[in-house]
Amino acid sequence: MALLTSGQLAKELGVTRAAVNKWAQEGKITPEVTTPGGHHRWVLDDVKRQLREMQRRGG
Repeated sequence: MALLTSGQLAKELGVTRAAVNKWAQEGKITPEVTTPGGHHRWVLDDVKRQLREMQRRGG
């Protein structure tokens, strides 16, 4: 399980880092880990699953 930074996740998803941060702030996606410094770390497959579920709910 590789942990990605928000920038790496954004690149994998084809969106901006600002979009990733916005989704996280809105509670649409949840990071695997948040560092003591407040930086999120993500698992790509988990985020993709969260986004699919959000779409199914009409979000």
